Amino acid sequence: MGDGASDPARPGRGADRSVIMPAGVLLDLLGVCAVVLDHRGRIVLWSPQAEDVFGYSAEEALGQYAASLLVSAKDHDLVNGLFAQVMTTGTPWAGAFPVVRRDGSRRLVEFRNMRLEDDEGAVYALGMAADQSQLRELEAALALSDQLVSQSPVGLALLDHDLRYVLVNPALERINGRPAADHIGRHPRDLLTSLDVEEIENTLRSVLETGVPVMDRHVVGRTAAAPDEDHAWSVSYYRLEGANGQILGVANAVVDITERHRAAAEAERGRRRLALLADASTRIGTTLEVERTAQELADVLVPEIADIAAVDILDAALELRRGEEGEGPRRFRALGFASAYPNRVAAAADRIGSLAAYRAERLITRCATTGRPIMVTHTGPEDLAHIARNPEAAQLLAEAGVHSYLAVPLIAHNQVLGVVDLVRARNPVPFDQDDLLLAGELAARTAIAVDNARWHQSVRTAAETLQRSLLPGPLPPLHGLAVACRYQPAQSSSQVGGDWYDVLPLDGGRTALVVGDVMGHGIDAAAAMGRLRTATQAYADLALHPAEILHRLDRTAFDLETHIATCVYAVYDPYRHVCRIANAGHMPPVLIARGEPPRLVPLPSGVPLGVGGVHYSTTEIAFGPGDRLVLYTDGLVETRGDPIDDRLEQLLRLLSEPQGSLDEVCTRLLEGLSGPGVADDVALLIAEVPETDGADAPA
Repeated sequence: MGDGASDPARPGRGADRSVIMPAGVLLDLLGVCAVVLDHRGRIVLWSPQAEDVFGYSAEEALGQYAASLLVSAKDHDLVNGLFAQVMTTGTPWAGAFPVVRRDGSRRLVEFRNMRLEDDEGAVYALGMAADQSQLRELEAALALSDQLVSQSPVGLALLDHDLRYVLVNPALERINGRPAADHIGRHPRDLLTSLDVEEIENTLRSVLETGVPVMDRHVVGRTAAAPDEDHAWSVSYYRLEGANGQILGVANAVVDITERHRAAAEAERGRRRLALLADASTRIGTTLEVERTAQELADVLVPEIADIAAVDILDAALELRRGEEGEGPRRFRALGFASAYPNRVAAAADRIGSLAAYRAERLITRCATTGRPIMVTHTGPEDLAHIARNPEAAQLLAEAGVHSYLAVPLIAHNQVLGVVDLVRARNPVPFDQDDLLLAGELAARTAIAVDNARWHQSVRTAAETLQRSLLPGPLPPLHGLAVACRYQPAQSSSQVGGDWYDVLPLDGGRTALVVGDVMGHGIDAAAAMGRLRTATQAYADLALHPAEILHRLDRTAFDLETHIATCVYAVYDPYRHVCRIANAGHMPPVLIARGEPPRLVPLPSGVPLGVGGVHYSTTEIAFGPGDRLVLYTDGLVETRGDPIDDRLEQLLRLLSEPQGSLDEVCTRLLEGLSGPGVADDVALLIAEVPETDGADAPA
């Protein structure tokens, strides 16, 4: 042998040169033995395996006549005749024949006999023999193995060391959609082009090298058997080894689990949708604001249901008007938009807060007009033209890859309030009936929240409008006093109404400063506030002491029956530079004397107006040039979670900052003290005596 024989090739390679192949094991399993007889029928060669079959050692068998040693006397003639036939004609003979073993037992042995000649012309008979029972067992095992492979519903394949198919059973033929002949000698990558073949071959190679099997790995994809439909398979890989430890190759078993996979996917989809509904119940309708609610719906829908979602509310619904009749255009206000990833579709959508008239042929308009959802499973250019507001927007949708569309109406109490429209672009799965049902459920819940929000906003707007109409307009000219006032309505409609301020010029150059708070909210509180303010103006003209003013207001509030109020009433005298103050259960004013830190004015708090039969007292404080007085309602400092003393300290800290204009200080206080815990409306009044007030005593 040449040098090249020292590096035998692995199976499957080196087809163009001689190679030493690994030995098989089938002959070892059969236990085949060899016996050579000379022309007279004497044993001249005896293999070691022959002792296992016949029981005689070589020393005992060599030189003996085979017929006399191995066959019973009654079979001698038959055996000799068969031997003569092989030796004279050269025709091989095969068959099973009973032999007598050394221990006297009889055994059926299968023979293959043939004639041999040496270089000198001598003739011999070669007999190959194996125990027939062992042979039949092996044949049965092979037949059974063949049937198991060929009839198995599990796809089975054997690949060699180079990962080329060696064996493929009919089940795998059906799974891969190719006959076995197309597999043999080829790699998986040549056939399974629609699967992740690189991962498959890497796994096969790892199993072949390590011997560690990989069990029940799920693979999803398509084969030639169903090129337009995804299937799922459970795949196992394991290394095959012979009886002598020789590695035969790597096998894989494939079970189609498509139905199980789909059922599991559907169950998971249902679980996720239930979770989405549960999540939506906590995320949608967190406030009584239409705009916030619409955006919350868009945020919930993306990316679980759609890649892009937009929520548009009918302008008529926002204004609590009856919607337009007929098939004409509708006016929508864009209030919600969400996208799962950056794209150009945002440029095709209406700007949040903008109002637009949508033509009758647009799908969103048709959805609002009919009150029924619209689903376009696969959108084409004509569909996009009816989805977008103009051709340019339709082109943006096409470029973004929009391929499926769904519009669902927002309906509450049989009134269409708006429409949510959804599109899919990156998500390749089109909308289906399940998506429609889920989006419809979310839209129904949102519609109730939107309906509640719009009515609350209407009540809030009415209360705020009434409240502002009852507050003073532009401040009148004042003698020796500068004043800034602010009213900030509560964020919640249920908290609007009841707070007021007033600045009243009095005889003798004096000025009355009033801040009050009717306990209660809404339109009724605003109306009660208006009556108290009117009464305050009337009593102020009587030139009464502040305590007497509050006493009379107490009787007025008592007549209102259902309302009580707090109030602080102050009168500034610019000639004496004093301020006389009376308090009816109200928050203490803050005095910022020139050159001194802010401090709370210690007043007898009194009781609220409306209790009846209560006497109030008047406190006089110095209030000179450069001094400031801050009056406010409790909505500025009271919160649900903070102690009132801490909030008052915060108020004083804000007033300790460098002084700006009165308006700047008002803004600082409202911004610095407002927050999520502040739910009440606020009335704020700051008065200042100018450094040079120019006030002269009356003649």
